[in-house]
Amino acid sequence: MTSSKDWNEKTLVEDRLIEQLKEMGYEHIHGPSLDSERESKREVVLKDRLQAAIKKFNLWINDSNLNKVLRSITHIEATNIMEANEKFYDMLVNYISVQQDLGKGKKNQTVKLIDFENPLNNEYLVVDQFSITDAKGTIRPDLIIYINGLPIVVIECKSPFLQADQQIGDAVKQLRRYQEEVEHLFHYNQFMIGTSKDRAKAGTIGAKVQHFGEWKDPYPLTVPEIGDNPPPQDILVAGMLSKTNLLDLIQNFIVFEPEGGRTIKKLARYQQYRAVNKAINRILHAKDPRDRGGVVWHTQGSGKSLTMVYLSVKLRRIEALKNPTIVIVTDRKDLDDQITNTFRRCGFPNPQQAPSVSKLKDLLQQGPGSTIMTLVQKFQTNDEEEKYPELSDDENIIVMVDESHRSQYKGLAMNMRTALPNACYLGFTGTPIDKEDKSTTGTFGSYIDKYTIEQAVDDGATVPIFYEARMTELHVQGETLDQLFDRKFREYDEEDRERIKKKYATEEAIVAAPKRIEQIVLDIIEHYETHIQPNGFKAQIVAISREAAVMYKEKLDELSDLESAVIYSSGHNDKDHMKKYHITKDEEKNIIDRFKKPMSEDKLSFLIVCDKLLTGFDAPIEQVMYLDKPLKEHNLLQAIARTNRKYDKKDYGLIVDYFGVSSFLEKALSIFHKQDIQGALMPVESEIPRLQTRHRKAMSYFDYINKDNLDSCIQVLEPEDVRHEFDTAFKKFAQSMDMIMPSPKAQPYVDDLKFLGKVRQGAKSRFREEALDISDCGEKVKQLIAEHLHASSIEILHEPVDILSNKFEKQLEEAKTPEAKAAEMEHAIKHEIKIKIDANPVYYASLREKLEQLIEARKQKQMEIADYMEELSSMINGMRETSNASLQHGFSREEYPFFQMLEKELEGEENDYLKDLTQVVTDIIQTEAVVEWTQKEDVMREMRKKIKKQLRLAKCPKEKLEALTQQLVDLASVHYKK
Repeated sequence: MTSSKDWNEKTLVEDRLIEQLKEMGYEHIHGPSLDSERESKREVVLKDRLQAAIKKFNLWINDSNLNKVLRSITHIEATNIMEANEKFYDMLVNYISVQQDLGKGKKNQTVKLIDFENPLNNEYLVVDQFSITDAKGTIRPDLIIYINGLPIVVIECKSPFLQADQQIGDAVKQLRRYQEEVEHLFHYNQFMIGTSKDRAKAGTIGAKVQHFGEWKDPYPLTVPEIGDNPPPQDILVAGMLSKTNLLDLIQNFIVFEPEGGRTIKKLARYQQYRAVNKAINRILHAKDPRDRGGVVWHTQGSGKSLTMVYLSVKLRRIEALKNPTIVIVTDRKDLDDQITNTFRRCGFPNPQQAPSVSKLKDLLQQGPGSTIMTLVQKFQTNDEEEKYPELSDDENIIVMVDESHRSQYKGLAMNMRTALPNACYLGFTGTPIDKEDKSTTGTFGSYIDKYTIEQAVDDGATVPIFYEARMTELHVQGETLDQLFDRKFREYDEEDRERIKKKYATEEAIVAAPKRIEQIVLDIIEHYETHIQPNGFKAQIVAISREAAVMYKEKLDELSDLESAVIYSSGHNDKDHMKKYHITKDEEKNIIDRFKKPMSEDKLSFLIVCDKLLTGFDAPIEQVMYLDKPLKEHNLLQAIARTNRKYDKKDYGLIVDYFGVSSFLEKALSIFHKQDIQGALMPVESEIPRLQTRHRKAMSYFDYINKDNLDSCIQVLEPEDVRHEFDTAFKKFAQSMDMIMPSPKAQPYVDDLKFLGKVRQGAKSRFREEALDISDCGEKVKQLIAEHLHASSIEILHEPVDILSNKFEKQLEEAKTPEAKAAEMEHAIKHEIKIKIDANPVYYASLREKLEQLIEARKQKQMEIADYMEELSSMINGMRETSNASLQHGFSREEYPFFQMLEKELEGEENDYLKDLTQVVTDIIQTEAVVEWTQKEDVMREMRKKIKKQLRLAKCPKEKLEALTQQLVDLASVHYKK
């Protein structure tokens, strides 16, 4: 039992995690004891252990091939960290191929690094305090998980006593720093974990904190099986790091997907992992083959298409299914294209898209192992009398039907089942099945897995959707419409009037009235320009008909400069003014691609539709849907979910309802089970209580301070930890304001937002804290703050002044108190160290250490303010002198940091000898440094080789040789970059 004085990150988080892993069969090794297993601290692969595993799994391998395999793992040729990671992943999961004669001539043989079939047949280590040194320094991750000598998972632990919203953020920052400083460790990484016991999240290389996800379900275990009310860390460890689950995740639940010109590594979220394994469990163990199917309901935006990819990948590997045929069925062309593209982007082998009715029949008869994408409409016959043929009676055909609630109970679905009578049918849907709908579960079987709207928002997989009704006064009520109609057609008798009314006086005619649309367009422009456009988001307008969609387009063009496009299915009988908006399939695709791009790349702000792009359309940049059409049941839930996708700095989606769907929203939602649709839409006002709490928290820092005295307010934020906490509180308050500001209910808080923004900017200037910017707030919030700063003309927006210039002295004179002067000096020195440390790491690192000692002495009241200022002043003078010291030693400014580094690392050597060595090393660098040499691995390799040779001649200690060589090359990349 630990006492309270031992409550810290190590005992509460790290040790707990190690103990849990030991109980799960891992061996715990303290990092330094592994140093004897590697040649230098740069090595991250435990070669002896890896070699033993390769020999164990590949008994046939000869020494030559063994060395070849080891080298291909430890020397991955790649231009960046992601490319290296993807190459290694391919070696790990798809095996390495080598040529060897096993008695029947030289043939390609595959080499296993991990025994995926028998998880217990591998070596699992949890290693703490393992030091790795690279050019940029030494890192010591809290924990690394090794499988067969390969560093597969890196874990960063943080104290549960840190601020709650800081714990995972700090862990991820640390992990991102490790990736920059010791890149080659992450060539082998499959995922990373940040944990503080009370919070735990996992993510892949390159991921920012918002892309790290919790693991809330330890499937196949249940939470009670782990313990009584276990913390999130215990659940994540049990769910992700049990030997079986860990190998399953690596082998079947990782994809590399090209996105926006770069590759993103994606790891399944817990609901995807659970759904796939539950589906496979049912397929393999159902008592009756007809009971193998079922429904997976994962709310829109939670990664349904990727779940299908993961399921397909795993199905392919299951021997009992004998290389199954996988058929993906949708009922819309855009969905078919979207899912096919997802499979292709994720590197899934050869998905074939059925181009026609006859080609589909051919594809379904080509035997096992194919992946076929088709529209359900392609299961049609030439006439109603014709019976659809049976195409395959195989049982190892798995049919996944997307949006299964829509079209699966019609004749086409019957044809599909006639064609593939023994197939297993799995229904995927983004909306729940309604209470009365027995046919979906009758067709596919019971729910396999549910992931509700509320769960997705709670997990951060999607953003909440707010709902706002506007301009209801424009609706014409029934009596008024009758009166208008009777007056207009008074010369017709009653019977004729009824006929005309039935045919023409529809709701659609009123809704599409030009004057009404004009008023709505004016309102949309004002709303969009004020609340949506400043944040860089885009919008969709949903009109009641194709004619109304065109009218919206024309009015938008007439009344604003906002760029829009209209997309609808064109008809042969369209009038001339509509024909000019007819577009081809390629043009439609181009418009959608443009809409998805950031505003900085493409100004297309609005898509105007009536039926298209309401389902299966994924554009995370869309924040608002202006809805002017009656939508019901599934269609309503599907449409509003267009706005719930996550996007950078997007905290919510918004439905602005001009039609009045709220009048039957309750009716639409009442057909579903209440718990299934909870949280589908929320009024904007639901954010108010949270805004009040966040406002109080941010203002509390200045409760006992004169708010008219800017210096006093800024001084509150002088300690770095207080500044950090305030920054978080301010961001959250600003985020809530961003959500509410379309509503007048935000008005009481506007002045305080301006005040806090002004203090924040002042602190940024005083303490040179680059992190204290406001780019992460909603743009409209930023505008408010900027306007206020400008209006009050406070001169706090100056850039940090160069400490070596006389402007700094002038700035110092303006500080009114010794404390303010000292703060200016201290933070100026910090700034100088920060920007110059790469150029001269030896000098500036020692300077940083001295500054930290001074600050600590001042904090402990061991030093008077006058003495403190004198010490700071002496440091500043020293920094100024250092910039001239190079000349006194006979070096150019570029050469001097090399001399200082060699002097530090080769202590005891004569000064003249070190000067000569400096000259030799910098001559090598200047000779080798061609244009853009830092991008050319072969040039850097040659430079390292020549420098290392000189260091050997200089009797550099063996343990320093690698690191010093790399440090000198890193210095070269700063001073001799071309």
